[in-house]
Amino acid sequence: MMKNLLAVVMLGLSALCFTTAHAHGGGQAKHGGVVATASDLSFELVAAPDGAVIYVEDHGKPMAPTGLKGKLTVLNGAEKSEADLVVAGDKLEAKGVKLAKGAKVVAALTTSAAKAITVRFTVK
Repeated sequence: MMKNLLAVVMLGLSALCFTTAHAHGGGQAKHGGVVATASDLSFELVAAPDGAVIYVEDHGKPMAPTGLKGKLTVLNGAEKSEADLVVAGDKLEAKGVKLAKGAKVVAALTTSAAKAITVRFTVK
């Protein structure tokens, strides 16, 4: 009886040792921006001459942001600016915002299925 119990405990412990963890981390920036994750997706915030763009990836593969919409809020110290995020080809665009070093940025998105996604970035 004791050997069976010991065998069960050892089997259970060995199962814990061999499980692998797959993190859904932000990954590497592919467009020179800052990467953050939310809802199992990766978002890369990139400064543009007339505002900012966000690229979306699903498990390392580019994803068209079709159906996503929302607002980008940028906090540069005490200065706050906001712009609508709209689909522009393979990315989301926000015109009229400036991404300064150290700025805190929040993208409040809504999917076509009315699911809310909030993504937070710190500009480096």
